[in-house]
Amino acid sequence: MNFKAFIALIVILLGMALLPCLGSGYAVMVFSKTAGFRHDSIPAGIAAIQQLGASNNFSVTATEDASVFTDAGLAPYQVVVFLNTSGDVLNQAQQDAFTRYIQAGRGYVGVHAASDTELTWAWYGALVGAYFTDHPAIQTATVRVEDTNNISTRFLPAAWVRTDEWYNLKPNPRTNDASIHVLARVDESTYSGGTMGTDHPISWYHAYDGGRSWYTAMGHATNHYSEPLFRGHLLGGIQYAAGAAASPAPTLTGLAVDGDGAFRFTFANPSSTQFNVFATDDLAVAPIDWVNLGPATQISNGVYGFTDTGAGNYSQRFYQLRSP
Repeated sequence: MNFKAFIALIVILLGMALLPCLGSGYAVMVFSKTAGFRHDSIPAGIAAIQQLGASNNFSVTATEDASVFTDAGLAPYQVVVFLNTSGDVLNQAQQDAFTRYIQAGRGYVGVHAASDTELTWAWYGALVGAYFTDHPAIQTATVRVEDTNNISTRFLPAAWVRTDEWYNLKPNPRTNDASIHVLARVDESTYSGGTMGTDHPISWYHAYDGGRSWYTAMGHATNHYSEPLFRGHLLGGIQYAAGAAASPAPTLTGLAVDGDGAFRFTFANPSSTQFNVFATDDLAVAPIDWVNLGPATQISNGVYGFTDTGAGNYSQRFYQLRSP
């Protein structure tokens, strides 16, 4: 290995320590029942979340059966995703069960028309953060990313140009609820039909009633769910709702290269005694397509090793550790 490749490898492994440890695998329920407008993109959204789960250590169950909204039915899931739901989709008993679910510390993800759901249920409206009012024709606009550190936005360009159905929302979540942290806003000067002015939040998160809520107003069309940046945005929302963002990564303090593709690394504060190693050849677009290389070997306390036997040029790869 030459010195240049060795330096590149150090950067890659140090970057790995900045990524969140997701802990053990968890379960996500995707709920897509509609009682109003139905988006044709729902199957594509379900497939995208299933693919993200397969690559990112969570299982996915998709349903439109509201009868699962009981204490027992929701118990297996760390996150419930409302994927382009619309209208009144839960009865009173189901609403009560979902309220208890969030109060127990679980997570909610709302995508696009989730803000056009349960319009007369105030608790749900506060969970989402705002309700849909209307939208102009589908067109291209610029999203201004405000938070470059959040797990769902840190890989996005500061000016994210994309085509979507740009929802107008009420109330403005930023000014209506001090707990809401806006991740991105859409710039109304870059398209026509916006009614919220210079401050038009389009994605945000907050702690709510004991749980976690993350929402994006994007995700109207089928092709959106094959866009790498949008998929990464959605993945980060699920991970935030699952509590991954609150899990600090261990601090990498040492690195040794034993040979081509063979590494040893040392942690000062390992959060686990076991790690699985994941690799990708392209982290530029979105951190979504990780390949599981298998477990690292614990050599001694805080010291681990692994060999990437399948890498053609391992010094140009990106690596991530996760607690199994």
